[in-house]
Parts: sequence; C-alpha cells; structure tokens
Amino acid sequence: MTTVTLYHNPRCSKSRQTLALLEENNASIQIVEYLKQTPTVEDIQQILSLLNLTPRELMRTKETEYKEQNLADSALTEAELIQAMVATPKLIERPIALANGKAAIGRPPENVLAIL
Repeated sequence: MTTVTLYHNPRCSKSRQTLALLEENNASIQIVEYLKQTPTVEDIQQILSLLNLTPRELMRTKETEYKEQNLADSALTEAELIQAMVATPKLIERPIALANGKAAIGRPPENVLAIL
C-alpha cells in the first residue's frame, strides 16, 4: 500500500476534506501538521519540484503575513521566498499530498486522487 504524506492543517476545511477523501480511499496516511512541524528548505524545494511550481505559486498570497513581509516584491529571489515559507509556514498553500514520487495540492480535494 502506498503511503501518502499529507501536509495538513486541521483548522482548514479543504485540508480536512482531503484527509477524509484519502481515508475513504484506504490510503496509508502520514500526517504532517506543517504549522507545528515546519517543513525544511529541502522539503519545500522537493514539493516545488514535484508540483512544477515556483515558490510564489505555492504561497497563500492573500494572507496578512504575505503583505506584511512584502513578499509580492518581484526583486525577491526564490531562495528568499522559500525561506519566508520556512519562517512563516502559514504562507504555504494547503493541503499538499505526496505519494508515488508525485505531489498534488488538495484544492479541490479530489486532486490528490491522481497521485494514488
């Protein structure tokens, strides 16, 4: 059975829906509450690579912290944006599922079924 690593925020409805969907599909799930267990720079780089996204595309740009930290500044490097996500994990889009060498963002939750 494939193990799915789920970067999860239990306070987020989409994250809870994604977890329920994975459970309904009998997935073996390793939950990472990323607000408590902050992903490393390497973790985020791996996720970005699997999703084929830029750091800004993985960020929650409507969060107050995004605006407060001036992260819309186009002069910021990818490394600086990744470091901002490590320092402020609330900025990371959620939920993110990893399985079978692939990744998916659970928006909508059904997106994660493609990597099982």
